[in-house]
Order: sequence, then C-alpha cells, then structure tokens
Amino acid sequence: MSRAVCSTCHYPQKACLCASIRTMQVKTEIIVLQDPSEVGHAKNSVHLMQLVIPEVQVYIGENEADFSALKTYLSASSKPVYLVYPSEHSQQANSTLIGQDVILLLLDGTWKKAYKLMTLNPWLQAFPALHLNLDSASNYTIRKASRSDSLSTLEASAMMLKVIEPANDTSALTDALAALVELRLAAMPANVRARYNK
Repeated sequence: MSRAVCSTCHYPQKACLCASIRTMQVKTEIIVLQDPSEVGHAKNSVHLMQLVIPEVQVYIGENEADFSALKTYLSASSKPVYLVYPSEHSQQANSTLIGQDVILLLLDGTWKKAYKLMTLNPWLQAFPALHLNLDSASNYTIRKASRSDSLSTLEASAMMLKVIEPANDTSALTDALAALVELRLAAMPANVRARYNK
C-alpha cells in the first residue's frame, strides 16, 4: 500500500511541510540541470526549492541531447548566464559583478554525478563559472556528502541569491530546509539519528 501524500507539497502526509513553506519572488532566473538519479530521491532539495520559488525550472538528463531544449532556451535568451560550479576556472561569486536580471545554472547531483554532467556537457564551459566561499558546513545534515564543501542545491541557490539580490530575504528557503531536516531526524530511530547528529 502506498503512503498517503499531501496534495499540496507532495510529501508524505506524516512529513507534510506546508506549514513551513513561504513562497518568495526573485528576479534571478534559476535553472537546475538534474541527474536522473535525483528525481525520486527522498532527500533531494530541488522539490523543496520549487515549492518556495515556483518559477525554478528543472531539466532532467545526462548528456547534451537530453538538454537540447535547455540549450535552445538559453540561446534565445538575452540574459547573462552563469554556471554555479567550483573549478580552477571559476570566479568567487562575492567578488564578481553580477546583475540581478541573470540566469543561474545549477547542477543537481552528488559531486560524482555533477562532474559527470560537466564531462558529458562541454557546452556548459562556455558560461562563466562561479563558486561560493563557505563560512560553515552544509545544514543539510540528513544527506551525507563526500566533500566538506558540499552544499545542497537549495543552499547553493540561497547563497547565490544573497550575493545577487542582497535586499531579498532568503530565509524562506533556509527555513524550509531546516523544517525538512527536523522532520526527517524526528522520524528516525534514536540510534540512526545519532549518526546524523555527529
């Protein structure tokens, strides 16, 4: 028997997040390239991000052909496009002059999957890449990461919006993520929860 799901937030009714969702308006256009393995992942943050910012666009795929519609869309747009991906060629977001009417591309997947997306999509290298300076570790503690500088896609988006739209309050994003983490931890057996609280 399938679990009852909330018709609004689409999380299981026992983990409904509607009370913690506040929508926000942004000028920045956020587009996520999502690895197929993330689509049904229970701990993926992109669905939560779309609840807070309904205009977020998600393109699912792996190779260049999968993203042909996105490439066409970007080619037709007159907005500057930035790729949020740390590399030896990326610029620090805080020290880069970025207008508010821009497109941000984010890769959604583990570090390994994000690297694979970059490898299979060399066209992404045509866009200037940005990275974030991290003051602290990710708050998305319910999902383990292989690198200490890992952020959920939602956290990376919130931090980029703070840089690009400093007057915009991004707490709607971070509060929703905190609520999700709290609900997931509360539902875990004590011995399992202890592993995530380390």
